[in-house]
Amino acid sequence: MHPLIRTARTTGLFYLGLGIAGALGFLTIRPMIFEVGDADATLANLLANESLARLGVAFELLVVLTQTLAAVWFYRLFRSVDSTAAGSIAAFGIVNAVAILGSAAMLGTAVGVATDGTGGAADTIQLLYLVSENLWAVGGLFFGLWLMPMGWCVLRSGWLPRALGWILVVGGVGYVLMTFVGYLAPGAGIVRDLLVVPATVGELWILGYLVIFGVRKRALTEAPRTTPTAPLTAASTA
Repeated sequence: MHPLIRTARTTGLFYLGLGIAGALGFLTIRPMIFEVGDADATLANLLANESLARLGVAFELLVVLTQTLAAVWFYRLFRSVDSTAAGSIAAFGIVNAVAILGSAAMLGTAVGVATDGTGGAADTIQLLYLVSENLWAVGGLFFGLWLMPMGWCVLRSGWLPRALGWILVVGGVGYVLMTFVGYLAPGAGIVRDLLVVPATVGELWILGYLVIFGVRKRALTEAPRTTPTAPLTAASTA
C-alpha cells in the first residue's frame, strides 16, 4: 500500500473512533444519567447505573485518545501541503481534547462522590455534570477551529474532493459561531442546530473518504512533495 494511502486511512480510522466514542459517551450514555434541573434524579440514575456511568467516563477518555491521535495523523498527512495549516489542525484538535479530558475528570469525580456515601452528594454531582457539559460546549470553539485548516489543506492538496474542503471550512465557521450563540442566545436552539449541519456533513464525508479511498489516485503520481515524509527527508539532507 502506498504510504500516503496508509497515512490517510489511519487518519480516517482515528477520526472514526472519535466519532463513535463521542456518540456513545456524550450523546447516548450521558442523557441516561444526567437529568437537567433534577439533582436527585441524576444521583439516583448514577447509583442505579454505576457501571454505565463509569463506561461513560471511559468513552470520554477514548474521545481524548482518538482525537489526539487523529490530530497528529492529520498533521502527518498534510504537513507537506501547508505546514502551518497542518500544525493548526494538530494544535486545535489537541486543545479540544484537553477540554474533554477535563470533562472526563468531572464525570469520574461525580462517580466517586456518588459512591463514597457522602451526604448532600446530589447537588455536587449535578454541578460536576453541568461543568462537564460546559467543557464540551466551550471546547466546540477549538473543534470548529480545527475543521477550518483541515478544509484548507483539502483544498490545497487536491487529494480529496474540493467540495469537501469548502464544506469543512464552512462547517468550522459554523461550529465557532454555534459556541458563541450557545451562550449569547441560549434559547436559539434551531439556529444552533443549523450551524453545525455543514460540520456534521463534512466530518462524515472526510472520515468516510479517508477510510474507504485514502486519497485520489492521481495524488500518488504527483510531485514528491505530496508524500507525508518528504519535508523531513529534505530537511535531513539540507
